[in-house]
Amino acid sequence: MNTYLITGAGSGIGRAMAQNLALAGHQCILLGRSQASLNETLESLQGKGHKIIVADVRNITSLQQAATQLDDVTINGLLANAGIGGENYWGDEDRWDDIMGTNLTGTYNFVNTFLPHLRKTAGTKHIIITSSVLARLGVANYSAYCASKAGLLGLMRSWAVQFAPEEILVNAICPGWVDTEMSQQGLQGISDGIGITKDEFYHIAMQSVPLRRMSQPDEIAALTAYLLNQRSITGQTLDINGGAVMNS
Repeated sequence: MNTYLITGAGSGIGRAMAQNLALAGHQCILLGRSQASLNETLESLQGKGHKIIVADVRNITSLQQAATQLDDVTINGLLANAGIGGENYWGDEDRWDDIMGTNLTGTYNFVNTFLPHLRKTAGTKHIIITSSVLARLGVANYSAYCASKAGLLGLMRSWAVQFAPEEILVNAICPGWVDTEMSQQGLQGISDGIGITKDEFYHIAMQSVPLRRMSQPDEIAALTAYLLNQRSITGQTLDINGGAVMNS
């Protein structure tokens, strides 16, 4: 049995990651901002020994306080999955700082805070970062989201080189459209902005996806589990987007 610490574990991809790993017999430590959402994830997990930690990746003090709860715990993998999306616009109500602070700086804060726990574990360890297909594509009015997710790929490559001597493998996954609450909110927001229904915009959005469908959270979780079983893959970005982007 291994132990994995997952951020953004209260919903969507993070919840699916925890469910996949728990089903395989591993221990999950669920980190997020909402106690209620984390409890819902916890109740959905098979097995015993799973933990909840309420903390905010944007706040180093919050993470440090969380880390003290794990002083006696060795961790096999850090799954940096916490993220927020949506549009941002220059001005007094610009969401740039919030999006960058959660997605990019939050990942930096999280990994560095819990790195000592990872280092206590013998053998191969893992850091897996949830980026996005929008690390590779541009979308109007998504400057903060696109920039933060692209920045995560640079962070991943730097860490892959830095931590390789310690047998810490660092990789990123880039999901495309995934059927989560955040994606549904994104569909609704864009459709409202252009004056059509959400179903109509979904049909338009899927025209750029060769498989013509969203991925499901459990598919992303399965790819994560695959990476956690590898010993030689590091510094890589794995795309899972229904063919929306095909890199050579």
